[in-house]
Amino acid sequence: MASEDVLVPPGEADVPPPPREKAPPIESRFLFVDVAAMRAKQLRRGARVRLDEDGAEPPRVQAHKAERVAMEEVRRGLVQYDVPKTSEP
Repeated sequence: MASEDVLVPPGEADVPPPPREKAPPIESRFLFVDVAAMRAKQLRRGARVRLDEDGAEPPRVQAHKAERVAMEEVRRGLVQYDVPKTSEP
């Protein structure tokens, strides 16, 4: 099946994606580092930068390291994360 054979319902191609929910602020430095490191790994593998979606600041022209971009995304609450519950021994 070629990519031309895939049908897109009319009107869905023009609809922008809904805004993402903001993540709760991270108060632990260690959690911040873990979440930012996982996000930096995603960015290095080709994930799209979410800073443009925030709308707080205009997009920057300069290229930044994935780690810096990831930390800024986490600081702004653009990265969702889940903390697994620990079981007590």
